[in-house]
Amino acid sequence: MTAREQRNICVFGASNDGLKPQYVAAARELGNIMARRGWGCVNGAGNDGMMRAVTDGVLEAGGRVTGVIPQFMIDNGWAHDRLTTTVATASMHERKQEMARLSQAVIALPGGCGTLEELLEALTWRQLNIMPRPIVVLNTLGYYNALIAMIEHAIDEGFMKDSHRNLWRVVDTPQQAVDAVEQMLGEGIAEAESKYSTH
Repeated sequence: MTAREQRNICVFGASNDGLKPQYVAAARELGNIMARRGWGCVNGAGNDGMMRAVTDGVLEAGGRVTGVIPQFMIDNGWAHDRLTTTVATASMHERKQEMARLSQAVIALPGGCGTLEELLEALTWRQLNIMPRPIVVLNTLGYYNALIAMIEHAIDEGFMKDSHRNLWRVVDTPQQAVDAVEQMLGEGIAEAESKYSTH
């Protein structure tokens, strides 16, 4: 079975070490739960941090992981060495497009600039109805509280529609994250309200 033929969740997350153990444990637990529930994982193929933890969690439970990573990162030795499938891309932009193409949902773990950029782009695609997939934020240790407040502020100030609060789901535990993906897929993904006025 190819990555495209199986059902996959795309998982964004930090690729660096030195993190609080609670973050790493939650990522590994998420991988375990995904695999036990029959979900494959698509991620950025990183060999450290949250990316490694979720990959290891999936593999420990007998699941499949497709890592999508630019060739220059492979050349630098940054790719996980036990991925089920490795997809090399020419650029970071192609990497994100391929990760989206291979998955039916997104879960965002805590991370830095790269993870935040991936999450916000996924939300933008969802807002524009380019990527009608569930987007779930795993808010371990309240990591995303400030970003959630910023999105709420954007809505309150009129930069987004009030209905855009429903474009993503924020949860506290790995179990809730997978439950939310499955619930949202079961309910069906409604078209997002356009922020553009019609004249």
